[in-house]
Amino acid sequence: MELIKIAESYLKQASIRLKYAKEALSEGFNAYALRQSQEAVELSLKAALKLVAIEYPKKHDVSSVLIDVKEQVSRMVQREDSGLS
Repeated sequence: MELIKIAESYLKQASIRLKYAKEALSEGFNAYALRQSQEAVELSLKAALKLVAIEYPKKHDVSSVLIDVKEQVSRMVQREDSGLS
């Protein structure tokens, strides 16, 4: 249950960053909009990893972990979609 709460928190933070990114973009602050968007993606990916109980390094870029566990995550998502959890 704790992992779900953490993931929800990450997703909420990502949503807030997207809100700020949209505002920045509409005002012409493209670099800031890009930075906020990148942070939103990072938080969303970390939330997804938390949900499937996969530890990731405490740094911004978690792509190496995603590459390592892509098959495992894919199988988990397929099980959820088919109702076989």
